[in-house]
Amino acid sequence: MTTIRVIGVPMDLGTTRRGVDMGPFAVRYADIRERLERLGHVVEDGGNVPVPFREDAAHGAQRGARYLGAITDVCRDVAARTREALDAGRTPLVLGGDHSLAAGSIAGAAAHLASKGGRLGVIWLDAHADLNTPASSRSGNVHGMPLAHLLGHGDPPLAGLASAPAVRAGDVALVGIRDLDDAEREHIAQWAIPTWTMRTIDERGVRAVMAEAIASASRDTTAIWASLDLDVIDPAHAPGVGTPVPGGMTYREAHLAMELLADSGRLAGLDVVEVNPVLDVQNRTAELAVQLTLSAFGKRIV
Repeated sequence: MTTIRVIGVPMDLGTTRRGVDMGPFAVRYADIRERLERLGHVVEDGGNVPVPFREDAAHGAQRGARYLGAITDVCRDVAARTREALDAGRTPLVLGGDHSLAAGSIAGAAAHLASKGGRLGVIWLDAHADLNTPASSRSGNVHGMPLAHLLGHGDPPLAGLASAPAVRAGDVALVGIRDLDDAEREHIAQWAIPTWTMRTIDERGVRAVMAEAIASASRDTTAIWASLDLDVIDPAHAPGVGTPVPGGMTYREAHLAMELLADSGRLAGLDVVEVNPVLDVQNRTAELAVQLTLSAFGKRIV
């Protein structure tokens, strides 16, 4: 039995496409708390992190990144709440919102482990690598930058929420990647980040890929944080995401990935991000997000 603390981050400042701020509400509407409790877990809902409206946040690009100051403030709050949950023996479940929130959640988890002499591994399940910096980004959208900042690159205040870096490149496993900018390809090679693309999954299967990714992220680390962007799944199964890309994981492949994470026994916390109800069909993507979360927390077929 696990005590799970839900932290909602209704933020869409990191993207130009509106609606993803309603993701935490849609996932809660799909009864995530009650269904986790039926698995035997204790669930505390910590409510939502306050997020300013775009109209109240600073406008325009800030050093190449829109709303960077406001996003950094939100991520600082997310980091504090995530660390507090872990310090209290809870397992954080962070509901987004756009993926920029992970610069906070993972920084908080890394700071918690660092205070005990440990180190965090990260499995990043996403169609995108999110490895741009304000200098390399063509869009200025910060949801394409959180992992670069966790690795200590980019804007110093956002990169320094835990320490710089919050995580080491060799402790990160990119899984399901299929849509990269040229700069991100360069960063993967330059920073030597272990990566398993959709081609690798096609060729070798999810089981082999996740076994290697978990082993890689577990090497010399204390625990794993999984950051699940629903766009890692094919839009046929998850239509309501911030940045859909064809050719993603199937329904069962995504479940198997989560089941293998649960089997590892190393999960320190989980982000579930980029659910966009405005683009969804009858809350299908939020429902899938709940089902995948249940798999990550131990639900089995038999």
